Amino acid sequence: MSELRRVMCVEDDADIRTILQFSLGDVGGLEVCCCDSGHAALARAASFRPDLVLLDVMMPDMSGTETLTALRALPEMQGVPVVFLTAKALPDELEQLLQHAATGVIVKPFDPMTLATDIRPFWEYGRGRSE
Repeated sequence: MSELRRVMCVEDDADIRTILQFSLGDVGGLEVCCCDSGHAALARAASFRPDLVLLDVMMPDMSGTETLTALRALPEMQGVPVVFLTAKALPDELEQLLQHAATGVIVKPFDPMTLATDIRPFWEYGRGRSE
């Protein structure tokens, strides 16, 4: 895999999912699969086979950290970089998220016009760690 092409976005807020689809798909030219919950992401991960996952931290039923743990258990998701999306930007909170084996954290609000470019270093770093 030499190019970032497929991004799975897991976000419970419909407005943010719309922005993610626009930002990554329309502006960034990536194939995007948006899921409204961790359960939906688990159901679609194997068939979509994302190159990178953007994962909301605070979701009902299944949190972002719980979703990450479950995704990591899927053979198809081994080595796929996962980047948390969060509105919580305090340094200790960010550090706690990185301890869950996430590749990185993007703080909301993000810039929709640059998000596709902003996630590439996370993909490159995460891809390098899994090779």
